[in-house]
Amino acid sequence: MGEVEATIIRSDRKARLVVLELAHIMSVPMSLIAVLKFKVPEAIQKGGNAPLSAAEILARIRPHGGADAENLQRLLRLLATYDIFEEHLTSSSSGGQRKYSLTDVGKSLADDDQGLSYAYYMLQHHQDAMMRAWPMVGEAVEDATLEPFVKVNGEPPIDYFSKRQDEVSLFHKCLSGMSAPFMNEMLQVYDGFKGVETLVDVAGNSGLTLRMIMEKYPNIRKGINYDLPGMVAAAPVIPGVTHVGGDAFEYVPSGGDTIFIKWAFLTWNDEESKLVFENSYKALPENGKMIVCEPVLPELTDESRRTRAMLSADIFIMTMYRTKGKHRTEQQFKQLGISAGFSHFRAFYVDSYMAILEFHK
Repeated sequence: MGEVEATIIRSDRKARLVVLELAHIMSVPMSLIAVLKFKVPEAIQKGGNAPLSAAEILARIRPHGGADAENLQRLLRLLATYDIFEEHLTSSSSGGQRKYSLTDVGKSLADDDQGLSYAYYMLQHHQDAMMRAWPMVGEAVEDATLEPFVKVNGEPPIDYFSKRQDEVSLFHKCLSGMSAPFMNEMLQVYDGFKGVETLVDVAGNSGLTLRMIMEKYPNIRKGINYDLPGMVAAAPVIPGVTHVGGDAFEYVPSGGDTIFIKWAFLTWNDEESKLVFENSYKALPENGKMIVCEPVLPELTDESRRTRAMLSADIFIMTMYRTKGKHRTEQQFKQLGISAGFSHFRAFYVDSYMAILEFHK
């Protein structure tokens, strides 16, 4: 066999493996969802993260029996290849035993002392209503006027979840579980809240973000948590924070010297995003500031985990929330701010996913 033929065979083998992995890729999130519902990360963590066999895990989460250890092990073994669990293979005369501990990724999926983790992001994104929409992702190409989620569920996600208390609670935990770690890191390295007296958080959901910022910066004497009425209705009482229901496309509350928006523009199309920028500009006093925290797409496409995470999230937004909602590049955000009247722009990259964009009036 010549060198050219051998190269072609190797390429074909690699191609087949890629296709096989993609064909069965749904096994990964579905296995993880099952493991999270069983609270496996918590079961391992409670034991100090000592390696446990599937049978030992089931003894903790199903002490009265009724579950299959072999099938749980099959899930754990797959997830170990995605760095969620670490597999420990012990040798013995009976052929060895597989045990599992948590990696750093796995630890992020176990509840902390506040009952939060990244697990709720996974669980919220794989609810039945969303799973029904995925087979219609191509519909967003055929017809960009209506989201696949709306086509199969009859209404947009926020309306759908707002009518179901369990869904609203999961939505809050989903956002809080992802937001808190980012905000902790942001507040350690970003000092843009110094000198702020009244902060308006647009699309602030439960108000957790406002609370964290105000605890770090006592100079902020008043916080306004602004979101859709169905969202703020379930928000808890927070000292110094007023929850206000409304629509940012209609207006942004005035009275604040700084407006903060996190993880919201990705669900708005370009016209809506421009409108929110304009409404924010109108609501701010002279020398006011708008702080935007969003995923920022790289200009060039590569195979990095960061780029894949962002582009796959972009398709999620297109399918579930808005066909023309999107992740944007730094330059696209800058142009939105300039078009609304903001004169100064600065960008800060805090972690591997989110960026802070400052717009000054």
